[in-house]
This record gives sequence, structure tokens and C-alpha cells, in this order.
Amino acid sequence: MDVDGTLTDGKINIGPNGELFKSFDIKDGYAINELLPAHGIIPAIITGRMSQIVENRARELHITELYQGRHDKLDTLKALMRKYGCTKENVAYIGDDILDIVCMKECVLVGCPADACQQVRHLAHYVCTCKGGAGAVREFIEYVIDYNGQ
Repeated sequence: MDVDGTLTDGKINIGPNGELFKSFDIKDGYAINELLPAHGIIPAIITGRMSQIVENRARELHITELYQGRHDKLDTLKALMRKYGCTKENVAYIGDDILDIVCMKECVLVGCPADACQQVRHLAHYVCTCKGGAGAVREFIEYVIDYNGQ
């Protein structure tokens, strides 16, 4: 999954000493920390930005697969697929912007927040009713779990 605009509302609050805070939705966190492990799904973050805040949130949610500063997200996704012996049929991806498109084209299950850019919404199999940072990741996780149960 992506972070800014997906796990967050996409706003980056910057003060005179650098990045101050990002807001994360507690419902997304619950789904990542509780629902995914219960279904044997390993969460991974691939983000183009570097942020100590994201590192802290990933640690809090027990996300061990955290890759920051990745503008070529596809290389990272393919490395993760090799690491876990996955094919695109075993991978779901949620993102909101242009940098996510290469990963979206590589996965069978693809979602995006309601406020994702138009190009991403056209590629998504599931467009969430929730916006980024407002429960979209939780909504997509529930979709993935229901999809796998069918």
C-alpha cells in the first residue's frame, strides 16, 4: 500500500523544523493490525517519501515490510513478490496517484480511495467510498478478505 493520500489524507504539515504530523485513521490501523494477520495477509508499505512518522506508524502496526523513498515502486513490489513466492494473483495493492500505477498494473486486486486521481480510479477494480486517510484502507482490506472468501 501507499501512504500519502491512501493511509493519510495526503496533507503534509510542515513547520519551520520540518514535517510536524500526519493523520492516520484508527479504522485503517485496526484492519492492518488485526484483520490482515487473522487472514494470513502480510501488509507492506511502499512510499515515495521518507518520514519518521511513517516509520513510527508502521512499527505501531507491526508492519515489517516498510519501504520509503521508493519512486520506482514496481522494483520493490517485485522483490517482495519474490521474497514471499507470490504471483500477481496473490497480491492486492491500494494507492491513489501516478506513482502507484505501475504496481496497480502488476496486481490482480487493485483498489484506491474515493479521492484518488482519475488515472488510478480507472485502473482500480474497487474504488472505495471512503477517502484516503478516512477509512479507505480498511474498506479495501474488507473487500480483499471478502474476495478471497469467495
